[in-house]
Amino acid sequence: MSTSTVSTFPKNTWYVAASSQEIGADKPLGRTVCGERIAFYRDAAGKINAVQDFCPHRGAPLSLGYVCEGQLTCGYHGLVMGCDGKTVSMPGQRVRGFPAIKSFPVTERYGFVWVWTGEAALADEAKLPVLPFFDNPEWAYGGGLYHIACDYRLMIDNLMDLTHETYVHATSIGQKEIDETPCKTTVEDDTVVTSRYMSGIEAPPFWKMALRANGLPDDQPVDRWQICRFSPPSHVMIEVGVALQGHGGYDAPNDKKAYSVVVDFITPETETSIHYFWGMARKFKPQDAELTDTIRQGQGKIFAEDLEMLERQQKNLLAWPERQLLMLNIDAGGVQSRKIIDRIIAAERAGQATSTVATPLAA
Repeated sequence: MSTSTVSTFPKNTWYVAASSQEIGADKPLGRTVCGERIAFYRDAAGKINAVQDFCPHRGAPLSLGYVCEGQLTCGYHGLVMGCDGKTVSMPGQRVRGFPAIKSFPVTERYGFVWVWTGEAALADEAKLPVLPFFDNPEWAYGGGLYHIACDYRLMIDNLMDLTHETYVHATSIGQKEIDETPCKTTVEDDTVVTSRYMSGIEAPPFWKMALRANGLPDDQPVDRWQICRFSPPSHVMIEVGVALQGHGGYDAPNDKKAYSVVVDFITPETETSIHYFWGMARKFKPQDAELTDTIRQGQGKIFAEDLEMLERQQKNLLAWPERQLLMLNIDAGGVQSRKIIDRIIAAERAGQATSTVATPLAA
């Protein structure tokens, strides 16, 4: 997709393109973000750079090349590309007059590589999201990446309406009380919050494991909460947890509950595919690396259950484009999130500067 194509996602904003670990010192990473094919690499100082994944000589993907002394080298004929998109050199050839390729604003924060695919002049690192649970010794984090063949908004819908857990995740985090408990949706500026609080219920299998991991009994009634928070362009942070009943629920002290934030960075690849960076930030036993890995594996299996549903849903929507989807009260979070996205896209098309402002994505 060319940069001039009308898209369904905002572009003047920061998206997660990769985890920091994915980009080493000697090999570039090729990844498509918002329809832009990009080669990411580290220069001699270890700083991330991002240029169009296109060698101006013969059109080969620069991501198939290598990095030598901090310079990106095409793997086809050895052309060396500068971080500004200008050609540096090529063995035995004069190439400095080649037209520059596109370069992209890029930075690292929280262990992720963030890229700005819109107007470079509008890029501002102060507009990166604020995530207080990263780089905090009271929290632990583990996560992963899935590639899913679906519209990024379908994933937002999925995360802002957790009633699907009862059915898609019946053996791990789902339970009938989710269906039986009404949710509340509120909108403040560009943030949508959908919340549900359940009282005096049995913890589902995943949360029984979490209680045991925090030294708590798993056979007592608990209070459970789900607080889904959408922020543009496509970030969803979900406060989740259980507390032993009678200790204040969400506000219970840390030694009476298992509390986490599910981290969801949804990065459009194309109109019908995404890079889904998922994880869980945990505020109990943060030094327990084995527990972090156990939760990461369990959460990975849970999200894998969503993958088939979303991809098959996307295929149905493409097969029957004339069909209108029906909305219920449980869809309010996704509906309100889409309204914010549509407003931002409309402003971009009108030529307004609408890059998102940094705000905390979780309490």
